[in-house]
Amino acid sequence: MKYMLLIYDDESAWASMAEDESKSMFDEYLSFSNDLVAAGQFVAGDPLESVSTATTVRVRDGRTTTTDGPFAETKEQLAGYYVVDVPSLDEALAWAAKVPSARIGSIEVRPVQDMSAPPAGS
Repeated sequence: MKYMLLIYDDESAWASMAEDESKSMFDEYLSFSNDLVAAGQFVAGDPLESVSTATTVRVRDGRTTTTDGPFAETKEQLAGYYVVDVPSLDEALAWAAKVPSARIGSIEVRPVQDMSAPPAGS
């Protein structure tokens, strides 16, 4: 089963880190990614650019509007993601606990819907 590990961080926490601390976190991410690949459970993953580069799109009554920035003002912003293919939610949660940012932010774990299979009852 595929799960998405959504990484939420406070960008200001990263910005205020000493250079050696941010390098250490980056090295931990590299190691974590390599561990996922070695376990054969890595599907995809990437960091996202700063929330300042985000644009939110809404369509209401056929009219499209765009707004600079994320949809909601929050302390933590979506910073990146991993998609893992693991046998169970428990294993996905175990991987999520190993994401370096779990110590300074939060990791949301959500199942990925398999859209390649026909809908149930078809």
